[in-house]
Amino acid sequence: MTSLRQDEPVRPTRRDEVAAAGSELIGGPIGRRALLGTYWLTPVRVVALVAIGMFALGMVQKLPCYNGGWFFGATSQYIHACYSDIPHLYAGRGFADGLIPYFDKLPGDMQYLEYPVLTGFFMEIASWMTPHGGAIQDREQIYWLVNAGMLMVCAAVIAVCVARTHRRRPWDGLLVALAPAFALTATINWDLLAVALTAAGMLLWSRSRPLAAGVLIGLATAAKLYPVLLLGPLLVLCWRAGTWRAYGRAVLGAVVSWLVVNLPVMLVHDGSGFHIREGWAKFYTFSQERPIDFGSIWLLISQRTGNPLENANLYASLLMILGCGGLALLTLYAPRRPRFAQLAFLVVALFILTNKVYSPQYVLWLVPLAALARPRWRDFLIWQGCEVMYFLGIWMYLAYTGNGDKHQGLPPEGYQLAIALHLLGTLYLCAVVVRDILLPERDVVRRDGDDDPSGGVLDRRPDAFVLGQTHRAPQHAVHFEGAPRVSWGAVRD
Repeated sequence: MTSLRQDEPVRPTRRDEVAAAGSELIGGPIGRRALLGTYWLTPVRVVALVAIGMFALGMVQKLPCYNGGWFFGATSQYIHACYSDIPHLYAGRGFADGLIPYFDKLPGDMQYLEYPVLTGFFMEIASWMTPHGGAIQDREQIYWLVNAGMLMVCAAVIAVCVARTHRRRPWDGLLVALAPAFALTATINWDLLAVALTAAGMLLWSRSRPLAAGVLIGLATAAKLYPVLLLGPLLVLCWRAGTWRAYGRAVLGAVVSWLVVNLPVMLVHDGSGFHIREGWAKFYTFSQERPIDFGSIWLLISQRTGNPLENANLYASLLMILGCGGLALLTLYAPRRPRFAQLAFLVVALFILTNKVYSPQYVLWLVPLAALARPRWRDFLIWQGCEVMYFLGIWMYLAYTGNGDKHQGLPPEGYQLAIALHLLGTLYLCAVVVRDILLPERDVVRRDGDDDPSGGVLDRRPDAFVLGQTHRAPQHAVHFEGAPRVSWGAVRD
């Protein structure tokens, strides 16, 4: 078996037709004799700079709202597609008044902050850096700017982590850095914090550091619920590979870090003992009680049929359980153990597809996972195109419903089409990833001689448990232009 040369990066302009065509804007595909890594502008640094630049363009796109759309006119922020929760929640969740999240009750219907603890702490830090005097509009603008600066750091971390997770494929980070939906939705909410922690956790797992990876996944779950789903794919992959010790360390790290963040806020002591703090539980009760909402398949069905779908929680849970069971069977039956990034993308996409709400910024959860699972520009851009259409669709729909009798914007039928595009685009990318799992010789990453570069202890490890026939597909990676042939399942030297 020929061993991989870890110092030879994969050059996308020689593998990907779309990347080659796009490279004409900067001089064309890289040559065979190009000297890589000899200049300070390394691939990872280029990816980070591009990510920061695209993030800045996303901030510019919010200027119509920053200059008045958030404050004047019922639908201006929707017509310009520049809505953000950040300035509205500065006053709406008590930060402008110095209230402490989870401890102090809020005026109005939402009595406590409805975000996980680490996100609430992130919001609170930004409020500390916002002046407490002056007009409320000026303070909300500054609060958004402070949050945008903090989220920009998160965006750069995500791009760098993706670029470094697959050692030989640093340029895949450009999929994240140049993703249009990423730039458009980055400052709608605080999701980038959880996405950055998740990306860093996956990077550490790829470096065979399961305990540290688990710690970051636990912190990410303390910022947003979805990162805990990654422990499911790791469970099945470690089961098939027999790497139970690594999985145990990851789970231990996740549980301990989540408890360290949550316990000080979660528990309150009175004369009768410890109790769950109502403010801490608000995120979970709100998620449970929330009705079907924008972007979900349940809203599409409800609007088309007139059925309110009061049991949407039950339906969504059943579909999620069935889908996870299907992914487990796929993992155990596949001719070669799936890559960690592939299953991570599929399980989070499943959660998004079955959830009873799809906020536009949820696309951020999938962008880095998609870049690692299917680093192919054509498929990535097809999906991104669908997400951009949904991004525009929801704001035009809100403009339509908020304009009273004028109805200027996108009617319900148009919004339903936007939801369908989002669902179909995500399903398309899922189908391509599943095909790569069933036909590993079609996998873009494995065609270049790698096994599972994001898998850490799983990479090139032989199977310990598998269902079905394991020899029904080629047991080697298809390669191009003299790339090394690597036997899948060979023991690492």
